[in-house]
Amino acid sequence: MRAGIASGAVMLALAGSLVLSSPLAAASGDAIVATRQASMKAMAAAAKTIAEMFDGKRPYEAAGFKAAAEALRARTGPALIGEFPQGTLGAPSGARAEIDQARPEFEALARHIGGLASALAAKAEKAPVEITGDMRMGAILPMDGGSLLGKRPNAVQPDPATLPAEHLLHMILQDCSSCHSKFRQKVE
Repeated sequence: MRAGIASGAVMLALAGSLVLSSPLAAASGDAIVATRQASMKAMAAAAKTIAEMFDGKRPYEAAGFKAAAEALRARTGPALIGEFPQGTLGAPSGARAEIDQARPEFEALARHIGGLASALAAKAEKAPVEITGDMRMGAILPMDGGSLLGKRPNAVQPDPATLPAEHLLHMILQDCSSCHSKFRQKVE
């Protein structure tokens, strides 16, 4: 009986090492890519919902704002990092293989987006029945760069919890754009 268990364990280990080059691995990778793409679409829809509420293109609803902010929070940070395992990058996915060469930068960006999304979700938890002035971007925000010369080096980043919800959304979208410009390729 022990010999059968041992040979079964060897067979499992051998099968596990071969799976990376098998059609099963490709199917598994395809499933990861499909899940990742669905998650990205859900994040885009959530961001669009919030943006349209702030732009007046969609009626503001506290519950809808809360749901969209929570969708962003749930899919960023560690969840976002987990959607890009090694071996699922490059064609046919839109995720560039360079993610693996720049993994620390990619993960730092995913964690930053996660922190912003968590702050947005915390604000949405207490969302009022209508958009208030303190939810909007305004002149009271300190400038931290963004001039024609770019961001100032060593500029102090504000605590996301102190920022208006609309500003947090813009920062999330900016991080998304930065990530996509560096780590996403067009798939035809």
